[in-house]
Amino acid sequence: MDNLPQPTLLLTLATFAVVIGVLVFIHEFGHYIAGRLFGVKADAFSIGFGREITGWTDRRGTRWKVGLLPLGGYVKFAGDMNAASQADDVTDATPAERSVMFQSKPLWQRAIIILAGPLTNFVFAIAVFAAFFTTYGHSRTPAVVARVVAGSAAERAGFVVGDRIVALDGTPVERFEDVIRVVTMNTGSPIDAEIARGLSRVHLVVNPALTDEVDRFGNHYKQGKLGIGSGGRVVVRHALLPAIGYAVKEVWLLTGTMADGIVEVVSGRRPVSELGGPIKIAQISGQQAVLGLPNVIQFMALISINLGFINLLPVPMLDGGHLFLYAIEAIRRRPLAPKVQEMAFMSGFAALLSLMVFLTWNDLIAVGVWQHLTGLFG
Repeated sequence: MDNLPQPTLLLTLATFAVVIGVLVFIHEFGHYIAGRLFGVKADAFSIGFGREITGWTDRRGTRWKVGLLPLGGYVKFAGDMNAASQADDVTDATPAERSVMFQSKPLWQRAIIILAGPLTNFVFAIAVFAAFFTTYGHSRTPAVVARVVAGSAAERAGFVVGDRIVALDGTPVERFEDVIRVVTMNTGSPIDAEIARGLSRVHLVVNPALTDEVDRFGNHYKQGKLGIGSGGRVVVRHALLPAIGYAVKEVWLLTGTMADGIVEVVSGRRPVSELGGPIKIAQISGQQAVLGLPNVIQFMALISINLGFINLLPVPMLDGGHLFLYAIEAIRRRPLAPKVQEMAFMSGFAALLSLMVFLTWNDLIAVGVWQHLTGLFG
């Protein structure tokens, strides 16, 4: 297959700005709406960090603005010292001022406000998938083996044409796409496959081959491969309610795949070079823009799931870090000392900053910047 033309730098930057801007707005709007529900005043709603480029103040006193650095955003509630929702010194606040502060609300309300951001990202992804399932249809391929490649991992394991794959490593398989999702994430470790063969059930152990693949944009990546082929696809347009059900399941499966990927990287089963940061997201954004608007929207849904999942990790500065501290507060029946919370947030900030630098370094290697500089100065 011929490689598609690469997107221009302008198209890449514009698409990246739209993708990140929309998803950050959705995430922060979840926090904002939940805060409004519990009577918390929002002092600022920002897309991006740093110096304000443009903005306005609404009748409730909330400053809506766009920051210079478009790599995130925040809602600063009344009583917050900063965008990370650390509590400010409010000893001089009046009762009326305290009543609309985030920190004055009950623990369960604060937890819901924090949780609302990631949940909104998941809801957005569900809405996108449901819309696609009702308009374009839901593509499903029966999990039946139609072809076994000679000499492949599948042939060595004993797969034969006509086998219906029921489960992989105990995870139920309903369609061939489920097989692809499990196998492509595999790094060569054995997979226990439950097979329906005629009227009997057969258990096979297969070791997927690890192959180097190249997509239509010329990007290289490694994935597992069994060496089996599927039959024809079936595309079904669902009514709205069934589409939502299938969309929820799809988001759940994708979230699990992301979690498995992180575990494999941390455990050393996958190389850290597979992790990508903002430059990689920008690159893929431009590539999806070349393929058309539906592809960009689907990509946004995937990034939205990623954003929701990452924010739930128990790392200070992230929503999951806040929820973790709230869990400790619920157990102790009192919050941690301000100094301890400050140290937690500082360590979380340092960890996230280090991760961002590392991911950017990975991205620069992936797009060939260091090789180019070596050629210039070597």
